Amino acid sequence: MLQSFRLDHRGVREILNGPELRRAVDDVAGAIAAHVRPQVPAGTRVSVRGYTTDRGAASVTIEDVRAMAWQARDGVLTRAAGAVGLEVRAWQQ
Repeated sequence: MLQSFRLDHRGVREILNGPELRRAVDDVAGAIAAHVRPQVPAGTRVSVRGYTTDRGAASVTIEDVRAMAWQARDGVLTRAAGAVGLEVRAWQQ
């Protein structure tokens, strides 16, 4: 028996822009930052910034000029994201 499926675009947009998803994204970003902090030198600032595109989003930034080297050498952000259950894949065009 073939059944039809119809995606409710307005409903999906409402969920993606809703406060529950915003909180979930912010919580995950905070958890990533918490995993990064012990991996960098004491006093290094690790910031979380929530923002909105077409949905809630957040960034985790290591505010140190050496951060790119730490990521390249040790994968501090990648490992922290994996520790909270995110799958990290290489960006593809």
